[in-house]
Amino acid sequence: MSQDNGPSPWTVLAAGLWRENPIFALVIGLCPTMAVTNTVTNALVMGVATLVVLVGSSTLVSALRKVTPGPVRITIYIIIIATFVSAVDWALAALLPAAHKQLGAFISLIVVNCIILGRAEAFAARNAVWPAVLDALGMSLGFTLAMLMISAPREILGSGTLLGHPLFGPRFEPWVIMVLPPGGFLTMATELAILAWWRQRLAARRAPAEAT
Repeated sequence: MSQDNGPSPWTVLAAGLWRENPIFALVIGLCPTMAVTNTVTNALVMGVATLVVLVGSSTLVSALRKVTPGPVRITIYIIIIATFVSAVDWALAALLPAAHKQLGAFISLIVVNCIILGRAEAFAARNAVWPAVLDALGMSLGFTLAMLMISAPREILGSGTLLGHPLFGPRFEPWVIMVLPPGGFLTMATELAILAWWRQRLAARRAPAEAT
């Protein structure tokens, strides 16, 4: 994709937020989504960690794309991603030890998150650095947004809190299922159904205009 005749920067950035959202459109990266979205804090920390790794790795993969041997490109991508994941892991352990303990192995498992490797192979390795950075930003922000959309109702209903602050009185009975893995699937399924309904409405509104 050249910057002269390819998609606009906004189109590249916005793709991950809506049309190609990793969770709600592509339905990938579900392991951390189900595991860490029991609180908004965990979801936000995981989203920021993924953003740093995705932007950093996509930038480096794109910068090295012309000198990366094809037969070993996946190995090189994994090494690059693992380097950024290790740096993020150490930074979280030093700066946010409580969040690092809560997320546990899921920080290290960013290495095998198909969102990261998929964007390196499908986009960063085939485009210049600036479009690769925009794509990585869009995908990681879309991932973070989806994580927050799932974690907020789970924490509110499952713990009666938001960002750790109580929302209801002492009579509130938490929905324990919401902080368990089934609660993640239920929340995500509900939101996917709502988004599918909304997309159908938008398509139905556009159809008469396109017909004329």
